[in-house]
Amino acid sequence: MSRPDVRHGRGAPENRTPTRFNLPVREADGDWLDAREALDDGPPPLRTTVTVEKPKTIITRNTSPDIGFDRSINPYRGCEHGCIYCFARPTHAYHDLSPGLDFESKLFAKPDAAALLRTELGKSGYDVRPIALGTNTDPYQPIEARWRITRSVLEVLAETRHPLTITTNSDRVTRDIDILAPMAADGLASVAISVTSLTPDISRTLEPRAPSGRKRLAAVRALSAAGIPVTVAIAPVVPGITDHEVEQIVAAAAEAGASGTFFLPVRLPHEVAPLFRAWLDEHFPDRADKVMNIIRALRGGRDNDPNFFTRLQGFGPWAELMATRLRVAAAKHGLNREKKKLRTDLFVPPQGPQLRLL
Repeated sequence: MSRPDVRHGRGAPENRTPTRFNLPVREADGDWLDAREALDDGPPPLRTTVTVEKPKTIITRNTSPDIGFDRSINPYRGCEHGCIYCFARPTHAYHDLSPGLDFESKLFAKPDAAALLRTELGKSGYDVRPIALGTNTDPYQPIEARWRITRSVLEVLAETRHPLTITTNSDRVTRDIDILAPMAADGLASVAISVTSLTPDISRTLEPRAPSGRKRLAAVRALSAAGIPVTVAIAPVVPGITDHEVEQIVAAAAEAGASGTFFLPVRLPHEVAPLFRAWLDEHFPDRADKVMNIIRALRGGRDNDPNFFTRLQGFGPWAELMATRLRVAAAKHGLNREKKKLRTDLFVPPQGPQLRLL
């Protein structure tokens, strides 16, 4: 039976309270309860709010041995796309907010990102390596249309000729082709677009506010036509839900002009696991146990495997089969033949208040 508190058009079926930091238990926001008591047909639509965040720095560093970048920028916290599988959901618990509905409706924006970036790039001894955008939450979620923080970051990177990579599941990235195309021509930019499903009914519940798979493939086509290297990420693959589409997505990616593709099996860290199980019970009760059993099989018997080197690809027969299927499909369509490194030798530090001498 469908739960009466499920918010249509949202990903998480609940606003589960975070418990890892001994935060106060919160059943729901007070205005949510007040409004619901006045209605007989369920809760009112959930409004999205944006809070301005004032960080001291904007570049996040990591030393993870199984990640291909050591620095990233995330213009936003939280993501209105509402993808139920998002591994970034637990970060909202740091703010005494739920990784559930709060994560996709109570967002944070960093409007000073470009200014902070300019300062950090201008520091003496700055070591140039590609900056990754979209590693935690999507830089092209709907609020980017108004805030344009991602674009402001791209403008600084273009000015300084600094290499960058973008990961997104939105076709909104095409709005910045005017910046990305010249950078790509100099070997400074590449884009990865995630396509998880081409089945509308699945996408509407899996990623309720993200653009459809067809729109993302159209973005792949537009980026490729502009000379921007683009990869299609089948990420995540949800066993028993989307894994049957892998070959179809690879074929569509190649037809749209992608140069490469890869897959990642779904990850369920911390609070994501119970939210994901609740989502399965709501939308796929007929196969919920099967899906979780396969996930545990490729995660060493657990809902999630946090260990380096196995956390991204999983292990065991299911992971091996999926890797083989992707490799065969990619070879069939001529993908993954070569991967060019972005250039780091063109970097020009930003000008400060005083112009540099010629």
